[in-house]
Amino acid sequence: MFNRVCIIVLDSVGIGALPDAEEYGDLQAHTLGNIYKTQGKLNLPNLYKMGLGNIENSRLPSVESPTAAYGRMAEVTRAKDTTSGHWEMMGLIMNPPFGTFEKFPDSMLKEWLRRAGREEKWLGNFPSSGTQIIDDLGEEHVRTGAPIIYTSADSVFQIAAHEDIIPLPELYKLCEIARELLVGDLFVGRVIARPFEGSNGTFTRTENRRDYAVPPTGKTLLDALEEHNQFTLGIGKIEDIFCQRGVKYVNHTKNNVDGIKATIEALKNNKEATLIFTNLVDFDMKYGHRNDPKGYAKALEDFDILLPEILNSLQEQDLLIITADHGCDPTTLSTDHSREYVPLLVYGGKPANLGTRATFADVAATIYKGLGHGKWSIGEDFLESIK
Repeated sequence: MFNRVCIIVLDSVGIGALPDAEEYGDLQAHTLGNIYKTQGKLNLPNLYKMGLGNIENSRLPSVESPTAAYGRMAEVTRAKDTTSGHWEMMGLIMNPPFGTFEKFPDSMLKEWLRRAGREEKWLGNFPSSGTQIIDDLGEEHVRTGAPIIYTSADSVFQIAAHEDIIPLPELYKLCEIARELLVGDLFVGRVIARPFEGSNGTFTRTENRRDYAVPPTGKTLLDALEEHNQFTLGIGKIEDIFCQRGVKYVNHTKNNVDGIKATIEALKNNKEATLIFTNLVDFDMKYGHRNDPKGYAKALEDFDILLPEILNSLQEQDLLIITADHGCDPTTLSTDHSREYVPLLVYGGKPANLGTRATFADVAATIYKGLGHGKWSIGEDFLESIK
């Protein structure tokens, strides 16, 4: 039915609290709706035209005749992190999910630094936002050279370091060692390098972030496509999320603009990849975690401006899926991800109301069957709705 599929993940663009959101402290979360409310508007004419505002409980303007199929998806995996969201989208539900921690054991941190040949000194080791912790501990880090450790409500072990104090190769090595240690009872989804720059208390994070995930704990759609000699191009941090598994071609872009341009270029010219899989990280990293609804709104509007070029780059029998991996409502007190439904816009077939999908894995089921390989083991495809 399809020759190629392109998925664009608007990282953290949630569309309303899931039924179990209260268990995560996210009952009031609605990333898109709350941004629209606080800003008084969201100028997204192209996304509205596709049907973004027609999605159930979107709190956004609807249109008479959407040009795309539209709906929302719930996450089955009991988590709200990037890794589990992407894995479930690719047909792998984690049970149990990755662990989350208030702090990491001193014994683990001492062993980590011993293996790295460093003094047994670290800063932090508690939940925090990335910008707040470098404001609070950045000067002490510059003075002492001790790495800054922090976590969140998500399954992450994050290491912040000034690029002039701990150069990038050393920071990345610290992450690799931590990744080796964080197994068993300390199993976390991602170790993340968080480099920053600046002086005199005016620190800013750079775009040299790097994620260290673990290989998927089961078979994903990416593995299955590789078995069928249909290969994936990962744009942005996709290769990190899947630990390079099932991602043959890589374009490790560092921001939304680069990611969008790379996607357009791939749609126009790439003849090797059957699946073009893009993550646009700025919504989450620059605005959601920093509680910046104004910046988040501007990033959404910037994406919308480039959306027609994406659509015009599609070739015959291409399918475009625009979705997200979790929420990160910048209007709430929390700076963590939020447990939300994610939007689902599908362009390339017949416009239709896809309703509320029971799992992100419906994306994998649809792609697998739409490429001619039959039924995926998890999820229900929506091919009949868009034929």
